[in-house]
This record gives sequence, structure tokens and C-alpha cells, in this order.
Amino acid sequence: MGVASDATGPNGSTRVMLWLLLIVYIFNFIDRQIVNILAEPISRELRLSDTQIGLMTGIAFALFYTVLGLPIARYADKATTHRGKLIAGALVIWSAMTAVCGLAQNFVQLLFARMGVGIGEAGCTPAAHSLIADRVPAERRASALAFYALGIPVGSLLGLLIGGLLADTLGWRKAFMVVGLPGIVLAFVVLLVLKDGNRKLHTAATPGAAPDTLRQSLTAVMRSRAYVLLLVAGSSASFLSYGKGTWTTIFFQRSHGLSPGEVGFYFGLWGGLAGITGTLLGGWLADRFGKTNRQHVMTAPAIGMVIAVPLAFSAYFATDWRLSLLLLMIPTALNSLYYGPTYSSVQGLVPLRTRAIASAVLLFCQNLIGLGLGPLFFGMVSDFLKPEYGDNSVRYVLFGAAWLGLIPAFFFWRTSLRLNEELDRHT
Repeated sequence: MGVASDATGPNGSTRVMLWLLLIVYIFNFIDRQIVNILAEPISRELRLSDTQIGLMTGIAFALFYTVLGLPIARYADKATTHRGKLIAGALVIWSAMTAVCGLAQNFVQLLFARMGVGIGEAGCTPAAHSLIADRVPAERRASALAFYALGIPVGSLLGLLIGGLLADTLGWRKAFMVVGLPGIVLAFVVLLVLKDGNRKLHTAATPGAAPDTLRQSLTAVMRSRAYVLLLVAGSSASFLSYGKGTWTTIFFQRSHGLSPGEVGFYFGLWGGLAGITGTLLGGWLADRFGKTNRQHVMTAPAIGMVIAVPLAFSAYFATDWRLSLLLLMIPTALNSLYYGPTYSSVQGLVPLRTRAIASAVLLFCQNLIGLGLGPLFFGMVSDFLKPEYGDNSVRYVLFGAAWLGLIPAFFFWRTSLRLNEELDRHT
């Protein structure tokens, strides 16, 4: 957590900003990920197929999240936009729609509620990345963005832990309501506390000024070959992360007979701690070794994902759930190394006033391909295998998913070869 202490501005305003944005991002992922631990009880009550589970947990959210993310990010890049107010408004929308999920009486209603969550969350991360990149020096940016990215494992941990506990005690409907409504209160704190200064430094006359149109912004960010490679690497990593994350929670329930509460506690807690460790370590390694050779910003993610492959395969092969859980901890940490290096590199590869749109394009690809198609694709394959393997169909899907980790590893390595030439050339 030291990055939040190091990256301080006048009166500690940058430190306050980092902590507040982290809390918002934690809420973001609690509301996004709780549906994973609730998927099995929802499926039983509403009689859903595995393909419908994939639609509910993935594409229903991701489609609106990604489509709206680009114009919202373009709006965030404007010098007249108050990014704190934008984030607060988004927080109200996604929190309210999470609570509405608990009122759904059928698959279609739940699908529309999840779309509403995606609409709200589209306004968060691009604006947050832009704020952090403006306020934190380039040499500490990977650690600062890794600190913000802690919202992913912490929020996922809490979503699984709280969601599983509430599912076992109150039922899945009340679980959605309990986790959704507090976000509305947090939005008022964001509105009062989160400041957005120094926008005047980047006027239309400066080299880092925002292009006039969305098309010009997209053209500007796509000029970086490293950025394009990073899109492929991040999208394939996200495809596997979201796909495996959704179906691993179901795997422990179907193949090992655990309840949602038990999966939330064991997998949520230990998997979350592994993710936190990997996220922090990835940011530190990128800043530490990227100082002398910027190629090494991406070295740890590339190597880590290669090492993770056989360990993940062994975890899904294990017949004892305790051994399976233990074996998953190391790959979970290794597959989390890429968050800080990826998000910081995005901010360093593009012109200053296209930072929010650059983040939005990455999130567009990660969420449409990863969150949108990952759970859905694995669900469709599970339905295909179910006549032969029954409840163990998920296990066989995850066998294949483990080996696909070599794909993002390759593209992170290819990205690293471009960083000495391209990183931070605009600052």
C-alpha cells in the first residue's frame, strides 16, 4: 500500500484521490463479480442453461459497458469535464441496478438489470486512469495504477465472500440488494471529496491536447504499435481471467460439492489474497526494473503466465478440493502481474489528452472479448460436453482454458520489445 503514501501532492490530495478511487473500484468489482458466486443458485431457481449463465455473467454486462465506454471516455478527456462528478454519477447508476438484479423474476429481466450495471460502470475506470496519470509522475505510475487495480482482486474477493455468505443465509435476491445500495452513499462522498484540477494545463494549443473528434482520438492512440500489441495481450488475458473466474466458482460447487458460501470463503478469500499479492508485485517489478530497461515493464507478466499454465491445469485435475484450491493460488498471483504494467503502459504510449480514451479502448476490448465472450464461450463448451461428462463438463472446459494462457504470455513478450522505443515519448 506504500504507493498511496509516496504519490502525494499538495496537502496529500493525490493520496486521498488514490484511496478514494481504490474504494470506488472495489465497489465496482463487488457489484460486477457477485453474480459469479450467485450464478448456481440463480440457475437452479430460474432454470438456466450454462449458455444462459454465460450470457448473464458476461455479454449482458460487457456489451453496454464497452459500447458506452468510448464516448464516455471521450467526454472525460475534455478539459471542461469534472471527472469526479462523472465517477460519482456512474457509481449511483451501477449500484442501483445491482440492487434491481435482486428483483428479477425471469432470465430476461435479470439480463436487462445486468445491462444497467454495465451502463453505470462504463463511466468509472477511464476517468480514474486519466486522473491518476495526470497526478502521478511517470516513474511511479505503474505502482499507482497497480494500487488502483487492487480493486479487482479486493472487490472480487469481497464479492465472492459476501455474496456467498448472503446467498447461504438470505438468498441470492437479498444478496444483490445488500451489496448494491451502499454504493449510492459512497457516490455522495466522491462528489464532495474528489477534486479535478490542473485541466487548464492541457489546452487545445498544446501538443497533448485532445483531438477534436472521437475518430481522431482513436487514430492517435492506434499509431502506437506497442499499444495495439497490448490490446491483444490484455484482451486474451481478460478472456481467460473472466472465463475461468466465473466457471471456477461453479466448478467447486459442481465437481467438489461446496456450497456458494464455502466457495466464497475459501476461493474468494485465498484467491483474492493471491490476486492482491500479484497485482502489487507486478506494479513494483515494473517500476523497479523498468527504470533501467523499459522492456522489463512487461517481463514479469510474460514469464508469469507461462509458469502459471501447468499449475492451473494440475489444480483442475486434482480430485481433492483443498489441493485444487492450493494449486490455484500461485497461478492466480502470476496471472495478476499484468494489471499495473498494462494500465501504466497504456497511459505512457499515447498523447496526454487521449489517456481516458486509450484506457476505454483497452477496457472495450478486455470486456467485450474477455467478460463478454469468456464466460459465454466456456458455458457453451460446457453445454456441449455435458451429455458425456455431466457436472464434470466444467472441469474439462477449464483443462483447456489453462493451456490457453500461453497466448497472452506471447503477446506481452512481443509488447515488451517495443517499449524502449515508444514508452513515455509523449511526456
